[in-house]
Amino acid sequence: MNTPIRTRLRARLASCLAVISAAGMMLVGLPAAPAQAAPGDTAQITTGKRCDEMHLGKKYPRTPANSGAPGGAQFEESWPGLEEKYFYDHLFKGFEDVPTPTAQELAQLGSTDEDIDAWDKKYAQSKDPDDMKQGIYTRYNRYLKGGTGARLPFKRWQKRYLTQNQQNNHKGAVFERKTVRDFNLIGPDWLCEVTVEVRDQNGKLLARRKYDAYNAKKDQFAEFKSTSKYRPKQYAADRIVLRHKDATYDFTKKNLVIYGGEKAAKGTVNQYGKLNQALRGERGTTGNPVRIYERRATGMGVYPTTKYSKYYPVMNPNPARGTAGPMNDIAFGSGRNLNDAKRIQREFNQANTRSALGRGPGGVDFTTLEIQYVGNPVKGKGLDYSFKADYVDDEDTNPGYGGQAKLQLASDAMFTWLALDPRSFWVNLNPDQPDKIMDPTFGKTDAGRVLLVADLDMKHDYARAMDPRVEPGKTYWDAMSDAGLPCSHSLRNWIVPKAAKVRVDENGIYILDAPLEVKSAPIDFTTPSPNGDCSLTKEQVQTSQRLVDQYILPGIEKKINEDPKYADLRRVYKSRVAAEYIRRQDKDHPTDFHAIIGSGDVKRWPLRAPNTGWTPKKTYDEYVTSFTKGDYSYPCEYNGENKTCVMGGVDFSKQPEKKISRARFQAEHPRLDVTTKNSVRTETGYRDTYTAYLGGSSGNTDNGGTPEPDPSPTGRPTHKPSSPAPEPSSSHSGSPTPTPTTPPGKNDDDHGGGLADTGAQVGLVAGIAAVLVAVGFVLARVKRRRGTRD
Repeated sequence: MNTPIRTRLRARLASCLAVISAAGMMLVGLPAAPAQAAPGDTAQITTGKRCDEMHLGKKYPRTPANSGAPGGAQFEESWPGLEEKYFYDHLFKGFEDVPTPTAQELAQLGSTDEDIDAWDKKYAQSKDPDDMKQGIYTRYNRYLKGGTGARLPFKRWQKRYLTQNQQNNHKGAVFERKTVRDFNLIGPDWLCEVTVEVRDQNGKLLARRKYDAYNAKKDQFAEFKSTSKYRPKQYAADRIVLRHKDATYDFTKKNLVIYGGEKAAKGTVNQYGKLNQALRGERGTTGNPVRIYERRATGMGVYPTTKYSKYYPVMNPNPARGTAGPMNDIAFGSGRNLNDAKRIQREFNQANTRSALGRGPGGVDFTTLEIQYVGNPVKGKGLDYSFKADYVDDEDTNPGYGGQAKLQLASDAMFTWLALDPRSFWVNLNPDQPDKIMDPTFGKTDAGRVLLVADLDMKHDYARAMDPRVEPGKTYWDAMSDAGLPCSHSLRNWIVPKAAKVRVDENGIYILDAPLEVKSAPIDFTTPSPNGDCSLTKEQVQTSQRLVDQYILPGIEKKINEDPKYADLRRVYKSRVAAEYIRRQDKDHPTDFHAIIGSGDVKRWPLRAPNTGWTPKKTYDEYVTSFTKGDYSYPCEYNGENKTCVMGGVDFSKQPEKKISRARFQAEHPRLDVTTKNSVRTETGYRDTYTAYLGGSSGNTDNGGTPEPDPSPTGRPTHKPSSPAPEPSSSHSGSPTPTPTTPPGKNDDDHGGGLADTGAQVGLVAGIAAVLVAVGFVLARVKRRRGTRD
């Protein structure tokens, strides 16, 4: 029955109005936040020290006119110059695999600051990893004896209070110094670590917010974020502070600028974007009371490679060693399921007081993880590699998980492709050929399992697409009817690679795109179909095939290349491209992979949990059931009769390539080579995308940088502003002055107590205090600067 046009128009108009209303609520709706301060509320600004003296070790006589973030017309803006790098000391990263001490070992060590100093001095002289091991054990002893309540086991303490805390403190401190220097936040007008308190008329604390910088003349609060990840407590306080007005302070005229070191996380953009829109409406301005300015820079931790460095069993032909890198750390540190991931992310956030640790293991959507680069595999030099994956929208509420399984699959598949003959890389689901499902050895690997399961999934999707009640099946069967065809001939559909788009240079191969294609051809089966026989002439078969190619296959191919269901297939195919590159390089000069290539031995890369009991026969039996009985049914006309129709491999033996020139590579993927190189040592994002690049190496993991030293009160700044100060340079101003790496400060573990809290909001917001206490932690309030001393 046709719906009258007026009715349809009214429905559509109502829908549009609903969308507009919802959009309006999104722009201005910020529940529980007052539009202005309540009568009697008061504010005060306390503490604070000149930024130039604190971070650059010198007082400049005046604040230049061009200090601060340029622009301001847009909510989110970025520096037009090239990405930069900066280095910070992360010595404890080189000792992640120190074994858990025994009670006897701990009993033989001290637990005082002096004991820690003694071991640090000894290590500085000897560079013997065992000396630093003793220093770490001594720190743990102090932690065990220095507090009340339950104590964490050694490995959890080491990760949170030693390795992560040192990274958080040192990376955050260097980035703050870099930001002050890059944006000329100098002179008497710029104060750093300024605390703002807002209280009600009864003196009750409503918000306490510590801002990284404040300039009263510019009416600007500043927050420094090396990873542009916001903290909910800070955001809650900002909503109160920026709406406050009393007889002394009018913060409704103040702006907040977030100085970021990378593309802001989606959560940061979403939350502060809402606040900005709300304040624009409340203040009646077209400007941006809140904005984000990003000067992209990758922070690189400097640490030694020692016998206690942590390695993971992926991407290395040498079974006795493994590889190290940010990809491994994040993947193996991710949760195995959603609940596990949420727990890990909560613990991560408790340590990430300066947001210097990034988004955390839950920030990566591991379902999208694929290899995108392998380096030139020179014998004895190890192999660099890099993966890419999307970031999740909100890692704190819906974190990514399952990274270890996805990374392991990609690594295992690469070695499977290397070990077996490419002629064995096929699977076949044919009801007439139960003895030709796949190569027997290939069938004992996860790569083979992924191909066979994908073939069955593709056949299921083909069946759904043929349903005449929905598109595209309806259009296809209408076209069949118009062509006078009473039924559809049996077809064989299979998946093959299209040409992979790659860039190969002297350093390695960049796998830029690796699309897959669905092929189809008529075939006759001897196994009876539940739909009956379909007798067509040769011309009619060709017409039927043409209509399938036109109406059905494009949607199936789109699913193969985009649907999460086929993510594992795409993942193992990218590994196939990487393996083919290594195979070719090995022909020219033997590599560390030489003994594996063509060996036929895949024992190191077997079926892994939860698929250890899988066999090709299981998937084949599912297919035969689908073919003979049907998984999907729908009414149809078949050979002039009203019936119920029911409907039911992959071939990677060839790996075509399409190489692109350097000029095209740089034009279509600018600076991707730099991002990739950096990703081998640290997690990094790519330009204006929400795509993570994470790599690793089986070679030496030292990044070759020198950590930037902390400034002394009488030290000279790296960049001396002229009079007036110049515009911030787009050159690599973040390069540190070379200095020897110093031993860690004895308080780098912060006693397992207070964590550094630069820019942290530690007060409670009225009305949500109970919630914040439940998810917060009191450690951020104690001895803020103790963990930053070297």
